[in-house]
Amino acid sequence: MKRETVKKVGLYALGGVVAGFLNGLFGSGGGTVIVPFMEECLKVEERKSHATAILIILGFTMVSLFFYGSKQFLDWKLALLVSCGGVVGGFIGAKVLSRLSGGAIRKIFGAFMVVAAIRMVMW
Repeated sequence: MKRETVKKVGLYALGGVVAGFLNGLFGSGGGTVIVPFMEECLKVEERKSHATAILIILGFTMVSLFFYGSKQFLDWKLALLVSCGGVVGGFIGAKVLSRLSGGAIRKIFGAFMVVAAIRMVMW
């Protein structure tokens, strides 16, 4: 395998390990780490990085679901109720994403990250 290919695969794996660790530890971090990682380090276009992050986060979610479920940390009823709204919101969000420019996506995502950071520090 070429040295360049080995470096690239190592970079992909490192990004995945960091995002997976944060997702497992905080129940979040997949999108907040993977999206900027793909955009800045892997030079993936904004729309594609957000859409691809959803698929990547599915893997994180399955591992976390297994772990937390086996420890009986889950509220299944609450998850089902909130997921019903989440499916609708996910559909709407995917439709909106397909219509936004890369710059608009970046600004909206950045604003959400700032609000989340302030909320975490202040509360």
